[in-house]
Amino acid sequence: MVKAIAAAAFAALASTAAAARCQNLTIPISVSARNGQFDVKNPTDNIEATNFALRMARQGHNYTMESLIGYHTVSGDYNISATYCEPDAGPGQVLQILTHGIGFDRSYWDFSYNNYNYSYVREAVDQHGYSTFAWDRLGIGMSTRFQDPINEGQLWIETAAVQSLTESFRNQQISGVSAQFQNIVHVGHSFGSSITYALTAANPGVSDGIVLTGFSQNASFASQFILGSNFIIANTVSALSSYPTGYLAPNSPVGAHIDFFAPGDFDPDVLQVAYMNGQPVTPGEILTLVGASGAPNSYGGPVLIVTGEHDTPYCGGDCFATGDPQLASIPAASEMFFPNAQNFYAAIIPGAGHGLNLQYSHTMSYSTIFNYLSQNGLSS
Repeated sequence: MVKAIAAAAFAALASTAAAARCQNLTIPISVSARNGQFDVKNPTDNIEATNFALRMARQGHNYTMESLIGYHTVSGDYNISATYCEPDAGPGQVLQILTHGIGFDRSYWDFSYNNYNYSYVREAVDQHGYSTFAWDRLGIGMSTRFQDPINEGQLWIETAAVQSLTESFRNQQISGVSAQFQNIVHVGHSFGSSITYALTAANPGVSDGIVLTGFSQNASFASQFILGSNFIIANTVSALSSYPTGYLAPNSPVGAHIDFFAPGDFDPDVLQVAYMNGQPVTPGEILTLVGASGAPNSYGGPVLIVTGEHDTPYCGGDCFATGDPQLASIPAASEMFFPNAQNFYAAIIPGAGHGLNLQYSHTMSYSTIFNYLSQNGLSS
């Protein structure tokens, strides 16, 4: 639960368009979660990092279950770093809580390249009147780092963090953010979508609408993402030297290209910027990557899935190759996991890869999201 909120620099960020007001927040939270206990050694060199990836990717095996030896409660006091934005005319009626995926921090939602041409936040706030809250996931960016990247740094403790943040917004406990929002929508990307799924599965009433981008329930292709990353120990990369040993990161832009960018749908300079500003992942996050989304979700609100046609980790590069003429796409199969959903819809973005916000096709991804929210009474 949030104990206190410290808001820093309440001023329009220099890079923010005139129609938006943004402030950076540092939010202390106290949370606990039931994490898995894994019999896995924390990788300390690149050989061990590669061995971990190879074990995760073996066909016919489930390394998560093979190495799980039990469960334990993780509790702690953490700081969350985030950016809250609202229209200059005042807060929107709808708040979007934005949870980034693996390889990024909160800047994924407000990408600065080419004068913020790719920014989801700028479009949400400036053009559609939403308020947005983009946070560095627990363990990543400027939020508190995990000291145990395996048994502490998992999906479950990060889910507890977004639950706490959501409750604080509902109860108007965020210092500097006085608005009482009519609705709260959770938007995730990739691992952030898995967190959003876990959040609403455990607490169906927590959200008024969910958008899962770069997502499906099919875990068959995770090995392509894991091996394609060519993981090394993150703190051997100069830009990531402050992370504890055990965090993993791609060895070169090639890993980011394989994981996030579809052929012909990206600016090569964007790939370089994304890699240079990329963030690492914990082995614990990889071990818990798909576990939460394997069970049905009783959530009863609007559910939108938006995934690129050539998404690697969730579609193996072709979301339309379902093997079933009655199934429109691989993400469309997620409808069976949401038996109570209101207006479930799975949208496939033609030509796009996994990193939807950074593709040329990002405009179609954004319009799909905003049109869906408006059609379901969640415009701001």
